[in-house]
Amino acid sequence: MTTHKGLAVVTGAASGIGKAIAERLAADGYAVAVADLNVEAAARTAEGIRAASRTAQSFAIDVTDKASIQRALDEAIAVFGPLKAWVSNAGVSTMNHFVDLTEEEWDINLNVNAKGPFLCGQVAARTFIEQNQGGKIVNTASLAGKRGGIPFLAHYVASKFAVVGLTQSMAYELAKHRITVNAVCPGYVQTPMQSRELEWEAKLRGVTPDEVIQIMLNETPLQRLQTPADVAKVVSYLLSEDADFITGEAIAVNGGVYMD
Repeated sequence: MTTHKGLAVVTGAASGIGKAIAERLAADGYAVAVADLNVEAAARTAEGIRAASRTAQSFAIDVTDKASIQRALDEAIAVFGPLKAWVSNAGVSTMNHFVDLTEEEWDINLNVNAKGPFLCGQVAARTFIEQNQGGKIVNTASLAGKRGGIPFLAHYVASKFAVVGLTQSMAYELAKHRITVNAVCPGYVQTPMQSRELEWEAKLRGVTPDEVIQIMLNETPLQRLQTPADVAKVVSYLLSEDADFITGEAIAVNGGVYMD
């Protein structure tokens, strides 16, 4: 019989940062719920984790729909037992000049990136409170949640600043229940999302994608693009006992692009 140290739910876990987080938490000994709107990709991620003799299963989730979030969590608890950790990682992006941004772009970014962690946080927190065993929540924010001076992403910046503020408010209110809430703020990460953004930004700047990459490298003191695993390591730490007295923090994981 497989043993594990509890259920960890990761949203947006089918690819990119979420996939790396799911893989790392499975390696840490959690039973991981690979939760994503893209059910086929989520299933592939979970299958890859199981192939490494670790514990994972995929679950369909829409982080803008509370009923969907609750259903995914209930299903995961039925399979793996009590919730120990929740990672709100699902996110989207589009790019445009501020004056050309549409209401649709604003709504999509704010719904997924800000309302998503709000709704997921509510569902996770209520479950932790009912279990009465404490708990840990990590929200994926962004470099764009700390620095507004990022081109073509005003709506995304607004959504990620919201995540940082939400994280602090959640941490303050949930502390009495022994629930810690923190955020990670990645920088220029090599993911499918970044690949799309490189094309968009290159077109908006009138340069090539390679020139955009060089701009990113020039801004990064550690002189390389970030990997999803770089983020996953910090999430792993925040969910560990070593971080039991850390709450309300938004940790910059960006190679020095933004220091605070």
